Amino acid sequence: MTDRHHLLVHGATFAAVGDRGDISGVRGGGSPDGLFVRDARHLSRWQLTVDGGVPEVLTPVTDGDAARCVLVPRGGRQEPPAHTLFRQQAVGDSSFVESLRVTSNRPVPTTVRLAITADADFTDQFELRSDHRTYAKPGAVRSREVLDDGIEFTYRRAEWQSRTTIIADPAPDAVEETGTGARRLVWTLDLAPHGTTELVLRVMARPHGEKRALRVPRDPASVREQLRALEGEFMEGVAFPTGWPELAAACARGLADLAALQVPARGPDGEEVRVPAGGAPWFLALLARDALLTSLFALPYRPELAAATLPALAATQATGSGSSPLAQPGKIVHEVRHGELAHFGQVPFRRYYGSVDATPLFLILLGAYVEQTGDSGPARRLEPHARAAVGWMLDHGGLTSRGYLVYRADEGGLANQNWKDSPGAICCADGTRPTGAVMAAGAQGYAYDALRRTAWLARTAWGDETYGALLEQAAADLRDRFQRDFWMREHSFPALALDGEGRQVDALASDAGHLLWSGLLDKEYGELVGRRLLEPDFFSGWGVRTLASGQPAYHPLSYHRGSVWPHDNALITLGLARYGLHDEARAVAHALVDAATVAGHRLPEVLAGYGRDTHPEPVPYPHACVREARSAVVPLALLTAVGGV
Repeated sequence: MTDRHHLLVHGATFAAVGDRGDISGVRGGGSPDGLFVRDARHLSRWQLTVDGGVPEVLTPVTDGDAARCVLVPRGGRQEPPAHTLFRQQAVGDSSFVESLRVTSNRPVPTTVRLAITADADFTDQFELRSDHRTYAKPGAVRSREVLDDGIEFTYRRAEWQSRTTIIADPAPDAVEETGTGARRLVWTLDLAPHGTTELVLRVMARPHGEKRALRVPRDPASVREQLRALEGEFMEGVAFPTGWPELAAACARGLADLAALQVPARGPDGEEVRVPAGGAPWFLALLARDALLTSLFALPYRPELAAATLPALAATQATGSGSSPLAQPGKIVHEVRHGELAHFGQVPFRRYYGSVDATPLFLILLGAYVEQTGDSGPARRLEPHARAAVGWMLDHGGLTSRGYLVYRADEGGLANQNWKDSPGAICCADGTRPTGAVMAAGAQGYAYDALRRTAWLARTAWGDETYGALLEQAAADLRDRFQRDFWMREHSFPALALDGEGRQVDALASDAGHLLWSGLLDKEYGELVGRRLLEPDFFSGWGVRTLASGQPAYHPLSYHRGSVWPHDNALITLGLARYGLHDEARAVAHALVDAATVAGHRLPEVLAGYGRDTHPEPVPYPHACVREARSAVVPLALLTAVGGV
């Protein structure tokens, strides 16, 4: 991340703190600042002072499952610091806990005055993004109540209520007003010669609608124990490759990240499940495409992710148009949010259905789960949901009327509704954008695979041979149409999309690799595409670029028009292996593992598109999620595609 913020993540809770462990209350910019639970900021200030001054940093916070730093009072070379502060912080489920140990460096008794200035503004995370939008909040009221051992902040707006409670051990000697709405918790500590004393502060965030009995961990060490136990569960039984230690390390790092990126959701019968979130910081929520691809990549190793993701998405599947024109019957949700602005309809993401590909990916995962595990129970349980999803693809999705899955820009929502969902992502080679309906290439591959897998389920799990035959024929027809309409003979490569008039959107893009993963292309076409993706304009040395360089639309720091996405490359690698292009698959896999190795074995959401030949290390994309579920399981997908070599 930028701005020297460090992320602590635990499920739907995360904190972003600075080098000295402080939260400064910044609004706007590319990085969040604070403690967040379910899209709301429950701590907006958390600033330590010592004897009225801001301490200096001896050891800054480093990234990990806990934040640790060492601080001293400001001073000079002639007067060594009177004491040293050892600060540790960790994030639990809806909680934040800090231990602050103060050690005297003097041979005589010492008194030190510590203070924590705290505030909770309950700002929705959509207000903190860089688009600088503002949202009316009529009747909103914030209040503060001093407790015997701390302070409680409360926020109310109509039926919406949230609280943040801070308790300290020992209790503060005073809680002071600051004139800004924040409160200052103050301790006067008497230290024996070379003595040590410790404070523990526990923060409980109770977002609107939270009915669970929440428990704050007793200290950061207990949080670390919980996380390590969870990480151990995720790694249990996974055979890491012994012949490729860098890939083994990336798999372990990814599984550890994935363990922390699980958020609660509910299945069709109200049962609670935990599903992969999109990523931290901005996407600690159920994003269907992200959860589905994460579950698919992890399926041979952690099938329980799919077993949780499928019912969670079935429970949110659209049954009618409802309040959103995108919520068509049978469609799988794109994004589920629990924040204030979503609750009051000020952003469209409470249940947002702006995705053309989540529905076929749902069917792909359902079929793949049964094939991988032999457990047909979910297929039988979710048969009505699967049939409804197929119905959406054929009806509202456009397969019957247009021959392809189709989407249109959503005013107030997403302009593009495939995986490349930024406004200019679907474009011609010269950068011009298509008008009207869009038929994105990758989504057609997903539809083809979904039809074939569901046909297999119809025959094997549902005993419906007639339905299976109909879906097989629909898949074959789609394949024939696609190769006729999308194939650009002058480039020996498929178009990125078709526009509303059926014209080819001629950018050379990595989405073609998704067609290999889905098996949509004939073998001859597939081999041409696979080899083309490894040519220098596509392959940066760290992975395949989203858009081949040399085209006017290319930009190495564009989100989707020249960057390198690890999950995109994982699909490409699996596709290359499917078409027998094993040397090419290994080249992409080694590039990604090398990129992860440089960054402590962790792959970010996205990298800049600069070539390895011009810079010896991968260049970060400036606004990438540092921890993203799809990227976390990319090493597992590579292991599936090429093995441990």
